[in-house]
Amino acid sequence: MKTYVVVAYDIADDRRRDKVAKILEGYGERVQYSVFECRLDRVQYLRLRHALEEVIRAEEDMICFYFLCQADVGRIERIGRGPPRFEEKAVVVG
Repeated sequence: MKTYVVVAYDIADDRRRDKVAKILEGYGERVQYSVFECRLDRVQYLRLRHALEEVIRAEEDMICFYFLCQADVGRIERIGRGPPRFEEKAVVVG
């Protein structure tokens, strides 16, 4: 079963930031400069988390994972540009 995960990050170093973004591009869709939306099963999440932990410096950087239940995903609203490719139930306003 896949879970909807929003990943947001604040990475102090440009090189590490680029590596983090490249990793996340393999797991989800960028919706803001440092925010990705992903639909992951448990194994994918663990692989993603491990890959990111290998790149960042915990004392300088931060990555947050926000897990949304299906009911929350159904209540997502957007203004502009439309929903990511894997999200079918979003409401697009505008």
